[in-house]
Amino acid sequence: MYNSKILVGCVVLLYVFFAFFEVLGEYNLAYHLDSLIIPLITVIYFLFVKNKSILFMLFLVLYSVSDLLGIAVRDVLVNNSAYSHDHIIFEYDYYIGSILYILAYLFLFFKIASSLSFIHVIKHYKIHLLVLSILNVYLVYVLQVIVEPNIYYEYEYAVELVYNIVMLSVLSSALLNYFYRDNKKSFYLFIGSLCLVFSEVIDIAFIYLSERSLLNILGTSLALGAFYFFYQQSKLLNEENGEKNYMVLD
Repeated sequence: MYNSKILVGCVVLLYVFFAFFEVLGEYNLAYHLDSLIIPLITVIYFLFVKNKSILFMLFLVLYSVSDLLGIAVRDVLVNNSAYSHDHIIFEYDYYIGSILYILAYLFLFFKIASSLSFIHVIKHYKIHLLVLSILNVYLVYVLQVIVEPNIYYEYEYAVELVYNIVMLSVLSSALLNYFYRDNKKSFYLFIGSLCLVFSEVIDIAFIYLSERSLLNILGTSLALGAFYFFYQQSKLLNEENGEKNYMVLD
């Protein structure tokens, strides 16, 4: 119990120091602190959640590895000036990191989808599916319009397209899961997914439009909120309106 509180306190301290150094303009240090937050949450999940979901574990691990990869690449570039202008390293870092995030989101999508009855969803939520599909297409279009003028790598547009589609699919599945389950666990999953998508949208604005500290802090705050709700839902079983336990363990 006390160990979990200590680790949670460390997460809070990492966030506070990240925001502090981001405001001061110590961007490299802030980046390192930011990139350690989710890996530490992953450690907390492995240590203190009893009924672990394999799909959710893969989501956390792949997301954390991508964050830690960013730190490793930065440290290599800082400590080896000979590579500081080697664009190939940046390119590989972008592709590998993005693929890891995409895979992480895919596992989160499968985790959410595994508790859905697709026959029930198609039968009872036709209008919802239509509206979500139209909204997702529009949002992907808007995000790609933002990305396109700032493309730097050869396949960056395609990677961002896949990334955004998978990300919005997670949010859509979480919303449908909430409609279907209508319980506390599905609500936490939806709020977490919503925070995560907003965080990603702000990150796109930060990377492709304006590198302002406020945007970076807001994006990290939403991501931290997302993983808080993900962690809370991981400790719950699926119940139907608080009355009936499902056989699916998440």
